[in-house]
Amino acid sequence: MTVTQDLSILSLIANASVLVKLVMALLAGVSFMSWYWIFRKWFAIRAARQKTDQFERDFWSGGDLNALYQSAVNDRHHAGAMERIFEAGYREFTKLRAKSHDHAAVIDGARRAMRASYQREVDDVEAHLAFLASVGSVSPYVGLFGTVWGIMNAFRGLSSVGAATLAQVAPGIAEALVATAIGLFAAIPAVVAYNRFAHDIDRLAIRFESFMEEFSNILQRTLR
Repeated sequence: MTVTQDLSILSLIANASVLVKLVMALLAGVSFMSWYWIFRKWFAIRAARQKTDQFERDFWSGGDLNALYQSAVNDRHHAGAMERIFEAGYREFTKLRAKSHDHAAVIDGARRAMRASYQREVDDVEAHLAFLASVGSVSPYVGLFGTVWGIMNAFRGLSSVGAATLAQVAPGIAEALVATAIGLFAAIPAVVAYNRFAHDIDRLAIRFESFMEEFSNILQRTLR
């Protein structure tokens, strides 16, 4: 076997120790799962942003609130997060207005309903972000563990050799370093995606909170 063949990536993986292979397999599986959730989360956030834009256009176009509410109720499974927040608030508002003449209690109840819906929507859009954060923070250390173990095995194998040469040391160290490379390959996209998604979700959350305040003011004016 030539030096080039010995140091090819596939050859290094094939010749690695059992523990290092397990580490590589674990990191490869984690990397696959992180890419899966990266694409899922990207599509989900993009859809949430588009539906929020559409509902804001419909809401601020001056349409009838009852018509908007009926539209949200009839198409709830395809409605966006902001539309569901509006639906929860307006449903509670109409229910309490029919039972109570205390305007402050009616508005407070509508706000609580919107806040509860807001929490559910934000929790839903934030789902699996913690997984990406864990992959980004833990994968390099898992890869480093495989590297340290592989280097230990490489030097243990040289203990019985009288005079070690670079040709004898290089393959073992290269095998070990592949584990670190795979760990970084898993971690870097996860960290970048997590930071991007967290920023996008924060912006969506700010838009939801602003809408709740503005809608509460509109409901308050309708009671005067």
